[in-house]
Amino acid sequence: MKVRIDYSNVPEALRGMYQLEHYIHNSGLEESLVHLVKMRASQINGCAYCLDLHWKDARPRRDRAETLCTRRMGGGAVLLGA
Repeated sequence: MKVRIDYSNVPEALRGMYQLEHYIHNSGLEESLVHLVKMRASQINGCAYCLDLHWKDARPRRDRAETLCTRRMGGGAVLLGA
């Protein structure tokens, strides 16, 4: 399988990503909110892969999975998954 991104050539970018993740996880925000924000960012960026990844991460952390299915964001209902 061909490697899509050679991360050894972008150590500064990776360092920034890891620092951001560390900060977010130590910020005191609820884990479920962090995943909702990541899902919304993936929607805005148009990245189906990331949206799927964050949906799968968020779903087991919710008491009621159906609350993730439809959220009111930006003035309209957004379907996040079923």
